Amino acid sequence: MDDAEYENFLSSVTPTESADGVDSYRNTVAMACPACGDPFDDAVVCRDEYNSLELSLDLDLCVTTHDGDAILFTHKP
Repeated sequence: MDDAEYENFLSSVTPTESADGVDSYRNTVAMACPACGDPFDDAVVCRDEYNSLELSLDLDLCVTTHDGDAILFTHKP
């Protein structure tokens, strides 16, 4: 994801949580996932080299990177 796409992403989503090197966002505008093109539900930006995510739901995931950060896009099946 280039800088312009990342800035557009950040300006379009709603921040929901930030803790321990992980930022979470909700897609409240039906923005398309950059990986698959379908609207995603939530996005998670992992800023640290290692992160652990505990998921309580079955989710389909799409992944991209920006400046070394992993960005996960969730899709509820």
